[in-house]
Amino acid sequence: MSDITPEIVEAHGLSSEEYQRVLHALGREPNLVELGIFSVMWSEHCSYKSSRLHLKKLPTEAPWVICGPGENAGVIDIGDGQAAIFKMESHNHPSYIEPYQGAATGVGGILRDVFTMGARPVANMNALRFGRPDHPKMKHLVKGVVEGIGGYGNCVGVPTVGGETNFHKAYDGNILVNAMTVGVADADRIFYSAATGVGNPIVYVGSKTGRDGIHGATMASADFDENSDEKRPTVQVGDPFTEKLLIEACLELMATDAIVAIQDMGAAGLTSSSVEMATNGKAGIRLDMNQVPCREEGMTPYEMMLSESQERMLMVLKPGKEAMAEAIFRKWELDFAVIGEVTDTGHMVLEFDGEVVCDIPLGPLAADAPEYDRPYIGRDEYAAWNGVPAMGAVEETIDVAAALTTLMGCADLASRKWIWEQYDSQVGADTLQKSGGDAAVVRVHGTKKALAISTDCTPRYCYADPYEGGKQAIAEAYRNISAVGATPLAVTNCLNFGNPQRPEIMAQFVGCLQGMGEACRELDFPIVSGNVSLYNESKATGGGSAILPTPAIGGVGLMQDYAIMATIAFKAAGEQVVVIGGESGHLGQSLYLREVLGREEGPPPPVGLDLAKRAGETVRKLIADGAVTAVHDCSDGGLAVALAEMALAGGIGCTVALPEGRGAASFWFGEDQSRYVVTAEEAEPILEAAAAAGLAAVALGVIEGEAVTFRSLTGESRVSLADLREANEAFFRDWMEA
Repeated sequence: MSDITPEIVEAHGLSSEEYQRVLHALGREPNLVELGIFSVMWSEHCSYKSSRLHLKKLPTEAPWVICGPGENAGVIDIGDGQAAIFKMESHNHPSYIEPYQGAATGVGGILRDVFTMGARPVANMNALRFGRPDHPKMKHLVKGVVEGIGGYGNCVGVPTVGGETNFHKAYDGNILVNAMTVGVADADRIFYSAATGVGNPIVYVGSKTGRDGIHGATMASADFDENSDEKRPTVQVGDPFTEKLLIEACLELMATDAIVAIQDMGAAGLTSSSVEMATNGKAGIRLDMNQVPCREEGMTPYEMMLSESQERMLMVLKPGKEAMAEAIFRKWELDFAVIGEVTDTGHMVLEFDGEVVCDIPLGPLAADAPEYDRPYIGRDEYAAWNGVPAMGAVEETIDVAAALTTLMGCADLASRKWIWEQYDSQVGADTLQKSGGDAAVVRVHGTKKALAISTDCTPRYCYADPYEGGKQAIAEAYRNISAVGATPLAVTNCLNFGNPQRPEIMAQFVGCLQGMGEACRELDFPIVSGNVSLYNESKATGGGSAILPTPAIGGVGLMQDYAIMATIAFKAAGEQVVVIGGESGHLGQSLYLREVLGREEGPPPPVGLDLAKRAGETVRKLIADGAVTAVHDCSDGGLAVALAEMALAGGIGCTVALPEGRGAASFWFGEDQSRYVVTAEEAEPILEAAAAAGLAAVALGVIEGEAVTFRSLTGESRVSLADLREANEAFFRDWMEA
């Protein structure tokens, strides 16, 4: 009788059809070690079996792209023989179960993806999504996640320079924690993961292997249910001090010629790292499991292969370099062990106590993993399914200042100071602009260059219309990077969706990717790395509730001279305030509609990509020419919120007027795309530059006083900066102190 029962197969997350594929690949029944390895390698988290088909359609190339998707992180050329290396990853399920360690190890994992390729990490970002603030578990989750990100990032010596945080009831049972790291390397010293050279030693470095995180990848590929708290043992435990040592040891060894290939042990630990290295090198691999450094007694090969213990790397070294490499890692007080060798068999062979405990052909594990063309409904059918009401009439004559005060105090727009004050944003002394602006800006050490980094997505747009929402996520990242004066170069992403076996969820995924792909092509903004996180649903909240479709975008741009960098803060009284770019007036899916009127209606604002490109290019030229003193893009909350944020950042108010013939609600709070508010000593040159580029532009008013004042033919409405600041800072302060 077989040791492998249908119940064991199901517990490993494999369908009966997938188990038949395992039998076919092996020509026999697997043992438990082999089943476990197939289970994690074929999990959604590792194999992308529901998404690979559609990911292949994304644009990934440009003259400045050195390495696109398929490696640990994406690599772009930033000139002068230097490269930027970056990626974004999800740690959603672990962070819901154990928020501190889930978020901390998410940061640790993405750092390893970047320094594995030879880069010194220079900046961390994040994109967080939480449920309703009044949900009984939410304060605990927010506190734990923020502490975890800060605790790990601050200790490891990499600044956390920005990010985004949103709240919506759809995340009540399944929060999202997406972490991004950017590093800088010499373009001729980039390290890849392909294991080559038959007989070359395979080396394990870093921390010892424990029993934490076993089946983490499988757990991350399933819905949550009422028993999700029982999955705590599948959450890894991080040690940022060890990670710091690992960074320094790896970079020291990388300065020699010893490394043939290197891969971090992330999801699925030793299994995925060894399989990916051997597959990428079209080789085989033999490991002696008795040589794996373990911190717990009696660990089995199954546990060693599936553990997701943190701060571990796998390397292939050139023969004869082992002693030198070991000396470096011992100096940094890290484990070092030769655990195997590269072979020419095309198989993964594991030995333990003198016996072969696993022998799997590598092809089926990686390249030939299942790939599904999941069914999805069309755009019209999706629009009928999502139940978003048509846009109703809106009263245009309103008290603008009162509505603005309400918006500035809502969870989505409230100051994130409580969050970012817990992050060390200055370590390394190269941070030029941190949280609170349009994009974070970090100097490329020792040069005049700087990298601009932004994380963006508007999930409510993606739910209402996945195609337009996908376009908008890319366009907003492009806009935020342009707003500080940098040229947008490339994108990483974290694609967070619900259960892909539901055709309506798959429609969200396909629609968002179509919109993203179109925007990337039009804006010359290719996707060079990323991550897919599916099954973000919770049966515990009743009825299989899925998150909003959340394709989080991490954009990176380059500034040749950071002396030109723009910020959002108003600078001086008497300067003129101008809005340039698209027309305004679209209230569908706006925060004004939701937070002030209590309605979630209509389509999201359409994204004109030609307009987005022209507006971005025009603003970047105005910044480079020194023609503007402040720049801020218009996004959530529209024009009025952009003005309020600029006033609060500068500590000085403004007086602006409603153009004749425009409705106050739609003009001040519409969320039309491709718009920037700029300030200058004179409005006329800005209006002329906009006209020359075929862009709409309106001179709104002047910087002055200690209030934001809105004038119209029917009178004026004003709110003091003191009242605005109190409204803006009260949410987090009162929530966390309550």
